[in-house]
Parts: sequence; C-alpha cells; structure tokens
Amino acid sequence: MPYYHLYELNHAALAPMRAMADMTKLYFKNPFNPISATPFGRSMAAACELFERTTRRYGKPEFGLDETVVDGVRTPVRESIVWERPFCRLIRFERMRATSKRQPSVLVVAPMSGHYATLLRGTVEALLPDHDVYITDWIDARMVPISEGLFDLDDYVDYIISMMHFMKGDVHIMAVCQPSVPVLAAVATMEADGNPYVPHSMTLMGGPIDTRVSPTAVNQLAESKGIDWFRRNVIMKVPPPHPGFLRDVYPGFLQLSGFMGMNLDRHLSAHHDFYNHLIEGDGDSAEKHREFYDEYLAVMDLTAEFYLQTVDTVFIRHALPKGEMMHRDRPVDPSEIRRVALFTVEGEKDDISGVGQTKAAQTLCTNIPDALRAHYVQSGVGHYGVFNGSRYRSEIAPRIADFIATHDGKRMAEKGTAKASSAPGEASKSASSKPAAAKPAATKPRASKPATSKPAAGAKTTPAASIPIADDLTRISGIGPKIAALLNDAGIVSFTQLAELSDDEIGSLEDRLKFKGRVTRENWVEQARSLATH
Repeated sequence: MPYYHLYELNHAALAPMRAMADMTKLYFKNPFNPISATPFGRSMAAACELFERTTRRYGKPEFGLDETVVDGVRTPVRESIVWERPFCRLIRFERMRATSKRQPSVLVVAPMSGHYATLLRGTVEALLPDHDVYITDWIDARMVPISEGLFDLDDYVDYIISMMHFMKGDVHIMAVCQPSVPVLAAVATMEADGNPYVPHSMTLMGGPIDTRVSPTAVNQLAESKGIDWFRRNVIMKVPPPHPGFLRDVYPGFLQLSGFMGMNLDRHLSAHHDFYNHLIEGDGDSAEKHREFYDEYLAVMDLTAEFYLQTVDTVFIRHALPKGEMMHRDRPVDPSEIRRVALFTVEGEKDDISGVGQTKAAQTLCTNIPDALRAHYVQSGVGHYGVFNGSRYRSEIAPRIADFIATHDGKRMAEKGTAKASSAPGEASKSASSKPAAAKPAATKPRASKPATSKPAAGAKTTPAASIPIADDLTRISGIGPKIAALLNDAGIVSFTQLAELSDDEIGSLEDRLKFKGRVTRENWVEQARSLATH
C-alpha cells in the first residue's frame, strides 16, 4: 500500500480515539467535577489534550489580522482576494482608512515549501501600518483537481510576472526564502523584455540563490541524493477523497517529518513542557505552545513537478548562479536587471539558507547601480528570525521600510507623480552615487523645525541665532529618508551636529530612537565628520 494511502488510513483509524480523548479531556476539565482540581484530574486532561493534538490533522490557519495602526489611529483591516489562479490567490490586506500621504504597495511572495502563507503573519503585520500589503496564498496541491493541469517552477515564475502586470509595476516585491529564486528569475525576464511593469524594488530574505555558499544540511542532502532518489522516494499520488485525487505530489506529512526530524529533541522537549504547563495551570505558556504548533504543524502538499524542478534547479545543479537556469526556452540572466533596486537580508545563524547564499544575488545582478542596492545580515537570528520575531520587528522591518520608501520616491520622481527621493537605501554601498531623478545638488531637505522642537537626549541644543543649516543626512550610508526624519525631529539636522556627538549622547540617542548599536556599528559619526569637512 502506498505511504500516502497508509497515512490516510492511519489517520482515519485514530479518529475514534481522538474523539474519546477529547470527551475525556472535557470530563476532567469540567469545573463541576471535583476531580478536575486534583493532580490526577489535571494530568488526565493534559494527557488527553496532548494525544488529540499530536494525532490530528491541522487545517490552514487564519491570518487573523483584523486591525492595524495607521497614522496613530487604530484601523480595521479587511482581507480580499484580488487575483486568482488554480494554484494561487493574491490576498490584499485592505486598511479601512484613507491616509493623506502615499503608502507604497508591497507584494510579499510567501514560500511554496510546505507551510501556508500564514507563516508570514508577523511579516505582514509589521508592514501593515505604512504599506498597502499583498501576499501570495498558495493552494494545497491535494485540493486542486488534476483537470487543472500541472504546476512547475516555470509556472511559478509566470504567476509572479502576471501579478506584476496586475499591480501595473507600482509595487515593491519581497520574497521570503524559497521564492527568492523564482522572483529574481521573474524580474530578470521582465527586464530582458523591457517590461514597464517591473517592481520598484526587490527584497530577498533568507533565499537559496547560491547554495554552494555556506551549504547547510538541507543543501547537502539534496546534492548527495540526486533528483532520481527524490522522484522514487518522496513523490506520491493523492488518495481519495481529496479533490486532487491521483495528482502526483510531495506530501505535506513527509515535509513535516523532515521539519520535525531536524530538531526532534527540541520538539519533544516543547511537548513535554506543554504537558507540564497544563498540569501546573500555566495558561499563558500553554497558549503560546498551541499558537506556535497550530501554525507549524499545518502543512500543504506540493505538486511533484514544481518540487522536483526546484530541487534540481536550485539545490543540485545550482543553475541560477552558474548562468544555466532557463525559464521556458529562454535563459535567465540577472545581469539584465537595471531599474529594480535590490535589498538582500540574511540571518547570522540561518541553518536553512546559509550566510552568503542570498547575498549572491548582489554578485549576479551586475548592472544594478550601487545606489540601488543594499545588503544586511541580522545578528543573533536563525532562518525564521529573518522574517518574524522581535529582531525582525525592531531591526529588519524598519530597514526594509526605509529601503522601500527611498526607492519608491525615486521611481515616482521618474514618473513625475511624486517628489524625488534622491537618497540611496539606508545600507547602500555608495553614499555619493545619485540616480538621474535625484534632487538638484543645491536643494536641502527641510528640517523638522529644529529651533522649536524639543531635542532628544544626545542632541546638541543651539541658540536661535546659530540654528544649523540643514544637511542631507541621507548621504550617510545607513540613513534613509525615514531615519533622517526621526533625526530631524530629534533636533539633529546637520553633519556637524552628528559628528560632535559624544559616546554618552550616542547611547541616549540610540535608546530614544530604538537604534541600539546602529550609530556606532554603521560609523555615522565618522561619515558625518568626513562630510562636514568637505
């Protein structure tokens, strides 16, 4: 009997036991049952819940992003499907409040690698206050009838291009992990065609652009086995009664086994702790466990053709960095990209896409001007920390927002629909390079009333008679328009002011503006001192 059919049979056989465990849990948690308050009662309820949760099939979670804060006002958010194909839907998180300032559109391309797009809930949540956010919602392959045809890596690239056309090019695209390769391929293909609908910028996060760099256990497994091994051992047909009956897929339960196996001791320990938390009545810790595993254990099937083509192209042949990747019958050449700004983000402790694998895109995209590119490595985070968690919210998301704001302004200036934003991205390699659409050299950015605004701790105060002349702080590598505005609001408007900050003043400024370590790490003072003397 095929493994997939055996898995379904086993799941069905356990259904009565799950129902019994659920009823037993309710019995021992009933407040009118005196046993519920005893150690025995709590232990029985905890054991039953643990059994039910470890044997159930987890359905697709909800995003649950019902509101956000826009311009300091709590605003309802509504999900709507704005584009749809058999294997994907494009979801827009529409904020039910108009804003006077332009807020860039961002298309988040979720990985089609087992988990649902809801895994990026935190990614979307951090973007919502200042962006019009869209996300790809990939469909579970077992739910797509075989009559809809096949879906492979080429189709994936075509879907991305179709979404760019739908967005009319007025969008910034963000690829998280696996889609970094097809997104780069889609943009390169569009640039080669002179397509006017290329995005303003492209952010690649923890993606396997070149898996020969810092290879991880996942990369080594794929390369050592070869594509025929994967075809023989992990591809199965969807059993009835699913709509995708007879479709060849890489099943979600196999992917989950691989995910769990990589850190089995950690997962066993987490479930043991969950059991103890239930007995001890630690509801907060137990609820955090439920929330995490409700998401983590919800997996989807992938079409066999997409999975095999991805493994072969990305992990075995390394086709993209070798210049051998094809889209349909055309070569994919990243050097064709000239108009799209590129930001690459990596995690220092990433054990899925090693450090340097995503940065490889910077080397491949040889014709992107230095002023349109940036790279950032986040210290202390693994793969999931690149797009979720506290470090993502406090350090990565602000950098992405600043990069988007910078290059959104540039493209708008070229189109004549908004004022130019001449500064390169906050981590741009060349602080002096300016695109053609930049402001005239003599134009100075307007300071935020430094004479009357209350300076932050660490900001130099000056008499009204000696108010400093405002400098373009975005000329400092590491400072983009949003950060420059924050510094202006703190009373720092000139290179001289920034250059004269003492260590104590720098610490106070970082604490107030939540820039912990950035001023020193990115050498703002030294850069400001150099610019002030020229």
